[in-house]
Amino acid sequence: MIKLVAFDLDGTLTQHKTPLDPKNKSVLDRLSEKYSLLMVGAGQCRRIFNQLGGYPINIIGNYGLQYAEYDSETKDIKIVRDQIFPVDKESVSERIEFARKKYGFTEYKGKSIEFHPSGCVTFPIIGTEALIEDKLSFDPDRVKRRKIYDEICELFNDYIVFVGGSSSFDMSPRPYNKYYALDLYCKEHGLTHDEVAFVGDDYGIGGNDESVYKSDFKFICVDNYLELEEALAELL
Repeated sequence: MIKLVAFDLDGTLTQHKTPLDPKNKSVLDRLSEKYSLLMVGAGQCRRIFNQLGGYPINIIGNYGLQYAEYDSETKDIKIVRDQIFPVDKESVSERIEFARKKYGFTEYKGKSIEFHPSGCVTFPIIGTEALIEDKLSFDPDRVKRRKIYDEICELFNDYIVFVGGSSSFDMSPRPYNKYYALDLYCKEHGLTHDEVAFVGDDYGIGGNDESVYKSDFKFICVDNYLELEEALAELL
């Protein structure tokens, strides 16, 4: 029944913000002989395309706010959809300041908030310019953030909140998440949910793949990107 295989990127095909692993590029090549392939990402399409090393694949970015199609003639992507949502920066800033005081996150380096062009927002708990080693050690098992996740969701109920990276909360304007984006893609391309398999690693509480994991789409869990081929054995 499967016609389309959709992928998360970081943690699924590669390490965080690193180039596509050569072994996993080979896996994609083999899959492309049998199925259509699609990226479903949290970041911008261009960033995802560059990280993939220009791999020929259509890309959903910014949780569905952006969509790009690969052009085989130019060997580049063409942005087809690029929606931008207005942000009430004053309201968001007040709520982040409230959260910082309530949970003791008052010390940070760099900016307290990141406002992205799409309308998405990042709450970098220890700041945008914190040292990478401090970011990685802040909450590696996500226990700190998951403990307050429900309260952050309630505080930012006009957004969908994700436990992002190693030390932040990421937020997208409702109703944009990966499930919404993939469902929209299906409607636009005449696919049913049982014709799609999604491959991801971030399916725990607050993960940006969780919405697909908890849905009726077939979900293939990848807990180690180096074992992607084994995880996809059934499809291969």
